[in-house]
Amino acid sequence: MQRRKHNILEVSGQDVEEAIARGLAQLGLSRDEVLIEVLNRGRRGVLGLGAEPAQVRILYPAEEEGEEEPIPSPAEEKSQIARATVKELLEKMGIQAQVTVHEPQEDQLLTLDIRGEDLSILIGPRGETLNALQYIARLIVSRELLRWVTFFLDVEGYRQRRAKELQDMARRVAERVALSKQPLALEPMPAHERRIIHITLRDHPLATTQSVGQGEHRRVTILPRE
Repeated sequence: MQRRKHNILEVSGQDVEEAIARGLAQLGLSRDEVLIEVLNRGRRGVLGLGAEPAQVRILYPAEEEGEEEPIPSPAEEKSQIARATVKELLEKMGIQAQVTVHEPQEDQLLTLDIRGEDLSILIGPRGETLNALQYIARLIVSRELLRWVTFFLDVEGYRQRRAKELQDMARRVAERVALSKQPLALEPMPAHERRIIHITLRDHPLATTQSVGQGEHRRVTILPRE
């Protein structure tokens, strides 16, 4: 029995960020819901001569069509392949660590927690290295299963600690905004961190949130609630 493949969209733009933005707008999806491959970074040329557009390939979940039933991969298979993939990536990086699978509960995603000695190199500034490793692992597992796969990578509970920091910061800034009646913009963040801010303040009586900016510069602004 064949598994249904994910869909592919190839988009061009003046640069990579513009091509990605066009593709996401066309699909109506966020950056965290897709996998992106850069096919051509483009070239500006000289005086308009020799210019080439940037081109990206976007892999996104296939939708159900007609009465065709989706053919999901068993959760156990997904967990095993994800764990094996992460372990292989770590071995190729020369890192010895244990990879533990935490099965999802309720609306949470499958999480693979990496534990070992001195693993700060896997986190990087503001979790950038961890996000890059997660992206690569998702891409490999998705191609292995021939369908869209999403899961989180964590290193010794870093994401949980980071979520707590973001929640506390969001509440502090919201109180400042409520008192000053002036909006405040936070630093640029990846989509999953912006989501934490939005969820934390969605029921705040005096402050609300909105995301502004494009690509890596997208950030949350906290505003006084009207």
